[in-house]
Amino acid sequence: MSKFEALANGSRRAFLQLSAAATAAMAFRIATEASLAAEERNVFHPGAVVIDANENPLGPCDAARKAVVDMAPQGGRYSYWLKEEFVKTFTQMEGLKPDYVRVFPGSSEPLHFSVLAFTSPAKSYVTADPGYEAGMRAAQFSGARVAKTPLTKTYAHDVKAMLAAGPDAGLFYVCTPNNPTGTMTSHSDIERLLAEKPKGSVVLVDEAYIHFSDGISALDLVKADRDVIVLRTFSKIYGMAGLRCGMAIARPDLLAKLEPYGGWGAMPITGLAAATASLKHEHLVSERKQLNAAIRQKTFDWLDRQGYSYVPSESNCFMLDTKRPAKEVIDAMTARNVYIGRIWPVWPSYTRITVGTQGEMEAFQSAFQAVMKNAKTVSYAPAGPIPTANPGPWFLPNRQRVAHKQANTVCRGAALRRPYLATPFPMERFCAASESTPQACASDVTVFGDSFATGPWN
Repeated sequence: MSKFEALANGSRRAFLQLSAAATAAMAFRIATEASLAAEERNVFHPGAVVIDANENPLGPCDAARKAVVDMAPQGGRYSYWLKEEFVKTFTQMEGLKPDYVRVFPGSSEPLHFSVLAFTSPAKSYVTADPGYEAGMRAAQFSGARVAKTPLTKTYAHDVKAMLAAGPDAGLFYVCTPNNPTGTMTSHSDIERLLAEKPKGSVVLVDEAYIHFSDGISALDLVKADRDVIVLRTFSKIYGMAGLRCGMAIARPDLLAKLEPYGGWGAMPITGLAAATASLKHEHLVSERKQLNAAIRQKTFDWLDRQGYSYVPSESNCFMLDTKRPAKEVIDAMTARNVYIGRIWPVWPSYTRITVGTQGEMEAFQSAFQAVMKNAKTVSYAPAGPIPTANPGPWFLPNRQRVAHKQANTVCRGAALRRPYLATPFPMERFCAASESTPQACASDVTVFGDSFATGPWN
């Protein structure tokens, strides 16, 4: 007997279950890049440089803009057939069957629906840290345990650690290039995850930023009918964050499990028209990829010349070392009408920077240089001989005591890392961290007498 049948027969328990489910559904809120950025945003002032939400300042291409204008007079109708045209265009380009694609207003909805469909109190959600936060928020509604694993020393998803963290996993989330680091996880690692994952679990591969990189898409794994769902969006390289179009690509039986939560309804017809026109633009992706890479590299070259640290990226964003609590730098940049951010708690002295236009990045450089001139100096000078093993608590020449806590479970290996740099006095910090975890000890040191910012190993 279904819950609805039981309710019709007067079952009080069924009524309470449905009421609880309805309450949860009403409380459910889909987190998006826009909403996450808005949590930190203020009102923008005229002339603001906005590089905080991984938006594309170029907007839609000319063909997409024309498609929007041409479609606007039809805005009074649902025009469902536009989905069919879009799906036909995409699947013919990628060699997929039409029933392997579901269209959504962006990729946030299918991400959340996947979490709800495949996780539960008995089936955990496994992700990287730092990583895109939306799925973790969705897991709060499914009641799933969230297992966060540090990135590898090359800032890829640590597939081995993810498998170890999720023997009960319902869903493994891999964003590649990763948000916020812009770093790649290899196709072979995704294949390994699929081969060794628990039976019945699904791998969700978010390719929102794939077009900015030289990475290999996981669409071939969809074609092979593996337990994988690939997400795509037109918000990034196509410049359509405000128009909304995206999709989930997977076996039809996996897509069917998303449908009870929503989707496959009416779409913004201007978004569909623009997306279809963008797909048909032969050189759009390659041209924008090249432009983004050139501006990104110029920015990295400037950071190198100034002696600033960052995580090398293959995307339209990167993580920048602020050498102090990143919130201070974000606020100081905001005061200069340059909006950057946000912060991932595991790396509290790093903030994410979106790659904007060349002019925007030059304005960022000027503002950042001004802000950092007022920052405390960080010393790279060692305070004494480097020990050959983790010494535990010790006294440095300045008598500041540093206590190494072993409470962090990822700090369990025996690989010695380079000194971490504290301020305002030169101190050494050592960590017996896992070889695959360059940032494992981002929060496992306490300084008595002064505070300092922490972050990943360079």
